[in-house]
Amino acid sequence: MSGLLDPTHLLASYGALGVFVVLFAETGLLVGFFLPGDSLLFTAGLLTATASGSAAHLSLTPVLVAAGAGALLGAEVGYLIGRRAGPALLRAEGHPRRAAGIARAADVLDRYGHGKAVVIARFIPVVRTLMNPLAGTVGVPAARFTLWQVVGGLVWSQGVALAGSVLGARIPGLDRYLLPIIAVVVVVSLVPVVVELLRSRR
Repeated sequence: MSGLLDPTHLLASYGALGVFVVLFAETGLLVGFFLPGDSLLFTAGLLTATASGSAAHLSLTPVLVAAGAGALLGAEVGYLIGRRAGPALLRAEGHPRRAAGIARAADVLDRYGHGKAVVIARFIPVVRTLMNPLAGTVGVPAARFTLWQVVGGLVWSQGVALAGSVLGARIPGLDRYLLPIIAVVVVVSLVPVVVELLRSRR
């Protein structure tokens, strides 16, 4: 299980396939909220800038394709799960983190409307896992959901991976500092959650 939470282990073991599987699970399955989507995308992008002969090197095109496919297909599956299973699937008794995530996802949906909420949710850990089944449960129209999840999914998945690739290409040897970089990415990805919590307290 610890290997699933370590982006470098996942990428070294499975490459672009690991990117697809993790993003699909994180955005499509309710059990995927603990997976490292942001840090995995950034690390994968960073490794595309390493020397092509190195063991850790990844090719950019397969990473981008896998990231986009995992994010988009996962969201559609999550939406269908919510639509078919309904509210029973989102009951979170005994799962405080899931319950908090559902509450935040519902708040984002109510505050910003369907389209903007689906896009914004992509950038908020846990919320991006729960927004898709929640959208299916509350009856967001399928065509509208698909349009905006594609927009948000591509901006998020391609943007974070490309950011890692560009930084890796511009700063030689950056891949040697993967652990602190991943820590920074995780902290940054949690900023929206902290902001929402502070707003809700106020």
